Amino acid sequence: MKKTELTCIGCPMGCAVTVEMDGAGEITGVTGHTCKRGEDYARKEVTDPTRIVTSTVKVEGGTLEMVSVKTKADIPKDKMAECVDSLRGVCVKAPVHIGDVIAADIAGTGVDIVATKEVPAFV
Repeated sequence: MKKTELTCIGCPMGCAVTVEMDGAGEITGVTGHTCKRGEDYARKEVTDPTRIVTSTVKVEGGTLEMVSVKTKADIPKDKMAECVDSLRGVCVKAPVHIGDVIAADIAGTGVDIVATKEVPAFV
């Protein structure tokens, strides 16, 4: 039997959660959580971990040189580095609006990168 210790990030409580798995990789128990989100988080984290990725990209002709961006949904954890690498050469033209798609289908995940800040065009 394998035990995995996690700190839950599903809510502000930060519970110490333990996930027990049998030899076949099946979850046999989850303990230490104080809410349903904790159990859901722990089960997903040990079987299919995902993350939201945040970063910045360059802006051309804007009042700011960079705009903050994030994945529109979580992506597989093992695709994070590829996602960030894909953003290295990206430059968008101002104006940029919150929710604008900056890069579609990042790293082949089916998830778009969207702007999280307004950047007006330089006048």
